[in-house]
Amino acid sequence: MALVEQLVKQIPGTDEIIKIKGLGLITVAGIMAEVGDFDRFEHPKQIQKLAGLNIRENSSGKFKGQTTIAKRGRKRLRAILFRAMLPMTAKNAEFRILHQYYTTRADNPLKKMQSLIALAAN
Repeated sequence: MALVEQLVKQIPGTDEIIKIKGLGLITVAGIMAEVGDFDRFEHPKQIQKLAGLNIRENSSGKFKGQTTIAKRGRKRLRAILFRAMLPMTAKNAEFRILHQYYTTRADNPLKKMQSLIALAAN
């Protein structure tokens, strides 16, 4: 564990990520291992697509299907981001408010799992 902590602290930008309430050292190490250097991305949507959390629609011709996440990315990164949302919605007030909003909004309320995936994608 001390070696992991030492290696993570060598990566630039991890100090700011670890300060986020609800994220631990192991989660940050996993995210950094999967994503790599954040500076190589111009837009956050690129990281979202790398994880396979971008929205796609099943449609053909006149048929308009449901929208789901693409799952055409790194499944470990997707799993790490989802698992990171569980303690963040419990310990971080901002994420708790967003989760509450997504699950109780009047127009198109999301189920709890869908809300966690939406928070992981953002």
